[in-house]
Amino acid sequence: MRDLSHPISDGMMVYPGDPGVHLAAALELDRDGAAVTSVRMGSHTGTHVDAPAHTVAGGRTMDAVGLDELVGDALVIRVDGLGDRAMIGVAELGDLPERVPPIVVVDTGWAAHFGTDRALRHPALSAEAARELVGRGMHVLAVDTLSPDPTDAAGTTEFPVHEIVLGADRLIVENVANLDGLPERVRIGFFPLRLGTDGAPVRAVAFDAETVIE
Repeated sequence: MRDLSHPISDGMMVYPGDPGVHLAAALELDRDGAAVTSVRMGSHTGTHVDAPAHTVAGGRTMDAVGLDELVGDALVIRVDGLGDRAMIGVAELGDLPERVPPIVVVDTGWAAHFGTDRALRHPALSAEAARELVGRGMHVLAVDTLSPDPTDAAGTTEFPVHEIVLGADRLIVENVANLDGLPERVRIGFFPLRLGTDGAPVRAVAFDAETVIE
């Protein structure tokens, strides 16, 4: 089993404009008999899932998303050699099967830049590519970037890929990590906090071939 999540740490990188991450000791073992950490962060911190309510008025919140939607067979699409702010179109996705698995992971290699300024200049998926994946049966779009849409450090209100995927009542997982060496077909699980909100941090894992999930 492989962990595909970025660790959550004090002051870690967040999407521009999102709440910062603050971890601090609330209780201490020597003083209070138990250690408890105060955690302050946004619902889209680190490796996380976007529920439809993130960009769709009246869309489902995380407490209405079943774990069966977030665990299943995945297709890992590697798009190599991309430059800053490159656009990933249908052609860049390669030879797609007529029907894709429920989970599609787009690996740009940009997870290596998480926590740096270059992470903001990540590649993005075109609206046409998103429509193509949804049309072929994708239920969860997972990316190793801050967003499948371009990120503007000054802020933006244009999220075409979010509108297509979440607007179809499907899900997006952002900031997936540790994709190097994963096979093209793999079983993946995203396990979110059960928050009644627009998204939630997840522990993301890729299962070994011999792992049995019932």
